[in-house]
Amino acid sequence: MAGIIRREDVDEVRERARIEEVISAHVTLKPAGVGSLKGLCPFHDERSPSFNVRPSVGRYHCFGCGEGGDVFTFLMKMDGMGFAEAVEHLAAQVGVQLRYEDGGPQRPRDEPGKRQRLLDAHRVAAEFYAEQLMTPGAAPARRMLAERSFERADAELFGVGYAPQGWDNLTRHLQGRGYTRDELLAAGLVSQGQRGVYDRFRGRVVWPIRDVTGGVIGFGARRLYDDDQGPKYLNTPETPLYKKSQVLYGIDLAKREIAKDKQVVIVEGYTDVMAAHLSGVTTAVATCGTAFGADHAKVVRRLMGDTAVGGGLQLRSGTSLGGEVIFTFDGDEAGKKAANRAYSEDQRFYAQTFVAVADDGMDPCDLRLARGPEAVKSLVKGRVPLFQFVIQTDLDGFDLDTAEGRVGALRTAAPRVAGIRDSALRPEYVRMLAGWLGMDERTVGREVQRAASTPARDSGPDRSSGTTTAAGRGTAGTGEPRGGEAPAPPGLPAPDPRDPVARAEHLALAVVLQYPQHVPETFDELGPDAFLTPAWRAVHESVVAAGGAVTGKAVGPAAWVDEVLDRAPDVVAPLVTRLAVADLPEDREAAIPGFVEGVVRGLVDLGLNRRIAQARSRLQRLDPSADFEAYQAAFAELTRIESTRRALRETA
Repeated sequence: MAGIIRREDVDEVRERARIEEVISAHVTLKPAGVGSLKGLCPFHDERSPSFNVRPSVGRYHCFGCGEGGDVFTFLMKMDGMGFAEAVEHLAAQVGVQLRYEDGGPQRPRDEPGKRQRLLDAHRVAAEFYAEQLMTPGAAPARRMLAERSFERADAELFGVGYAPQGWDNLTRHLQGRGYTRDELLAAGLVSQGQRGVYDRFRGRVVWPIRDVTGGVIGFGARRLYDDDQGPKYLNTPETPLYKKSQVLYGIDLAKREIAKDKQVVIVEGYTDVMAAHLSGVTTAVATCGTAFGADHAKVVRRLMGDTAVGGGLQLRSGTSLGGEVIFTFDGDEAGKKAANRAYSEDQRFYAQTFVAVADDGMDPCDLRLARGPEAVKSLVKGRVPLFQFVIQTDLDGFDLDTAEGRVGALRTAAPRVAGIRDSALRPEYVRMLAGWLGMDERTVGREVQRAASTPARDSGPDRSSGTTTAAGRGTAGTGEPRGGEAPAPPGLPAPDPRDPVARAEHLALAVVLQYPQHVPETFDELGPDAFLTPAWRAVHESVVAAGGAVTGKAVGPAAWVDEVLDRAPDVVAPLVTRLAVADLPEDREAAIPGFVEGVVRGLVDLGLNRRIAQARSRLQRLDPSADFEAYQAAFAELTRIESTRRALRETA
């Protein structure tokens, strides 16, 4: 077995891998001051962004849930990798040849981490299926694609392939490439039978399902032959890579457009995603064998940067400020049920939610085939608000020509309207509902108020206020937890956010960690009593142990933070990471050097003021007639400190 990866190689990978690019594959990051980026935390559900990334120091930290670390930590937590797997994964991307302490110059290719082995097996399987699509036996698959107006180039773009008939074609191919039976079972590529393993997908059109990074993590397959007794669509089972409640087909192709356009179109199948993208709707994705749920919503919100700011406001032009989530459904009963399920997820978004249903109920694939790409664009453009669609669907079940039907419809629709958490939208829907029912607006309003008095099942956000619930605890978007309180590790009391001394110490340590090149020498002259706040004193001790700011000047911000973390006790390390990405109150890049120097000088001045007060107090307690020498020494000490403070202020 290979040994530990050499430290210098790990450092080189960390230095070459751009943390903002790795994180941006999962989270939409926006500028948040000089050298800082911010987005919605991928590790907990929040409404206001509290996830900070500072590329210059190579660190991230969430001020809502406390998660933080470097680019390796992010991959380990986000993708379930081990440390060695994360290093190997990034090394392959940035072109670093890894060396191992006990295993020679290169780790054997057949011994990478388990997760990477499974990813590699999926990649090889996807290549195998794609090659099989051009074989004579795949004629039914090619015919099925052609009937839906998909050409060879379209199949190549989406990686569509063919799983040949027979029990073990893929199995033999992968085993010939060195993959074991246990690995293929763990990957979900084969199934266990009484006589051994056999290919999970046989005689089917196959679509590779990729994660946001573009790695193949599973497959979806459609039945082709009448004698196939399996389901029409068959997906990869739950595996270490594939979690159907989190997977969105097409996310790898759509992620950049989703982030740019602040729009996502949720369709119902693989061919619908293909048809939408080929028609110019490049924000289309689909769930895989399950309904759109809470975990899918989290993925979409992170990519959209869905926050409280401007969320859910539809403009007169037809666009929506803050983003759009558009669900497409068939016009049949199944589609209506799907719309109701989507309605239950609406409260998870600040973005405006819509439904797009073709008049004749055709899905995007059929629509493109029958009327061309422009019809698919028109479908999306003609979307209606989800609330309106669901309420009108409710009304369709009643005979509105009768009094009983109108009353029944009102009682069914009133809770829908009462559940609209945007206080500005609710009265408008009361008026609309009254018009649809042909009833007095006051009568409808009273019924909605009565429905609102019933305890709600969901404690989602109020879009009009931008606040969050306890379950979706967020931040005020300032880079600090709400109220400015810093969560302290066990054994260290949390700094008081109202204490000006604690705030000054926090800011000084933040600039020292982020911009060591601008820190004046006076910082390294501070003694152990310079920090009164226990948490910040512990960080200062780690800074001193790492060699002080002079070391930071020599090695640069990223390596400097690593040095401090190496010297920091386990309970202090999270505070170091937190300070390394904290927001600063200076957003002009040219002013940073002067700002940093001013912050440090301010802390030194604060300490000198404290020492002057202590020296004066001591002097007042001394009796010169009883101990003149002690009095003179105390007076000289006071004079010396005052002189130091005066010189500091004169040079500022």
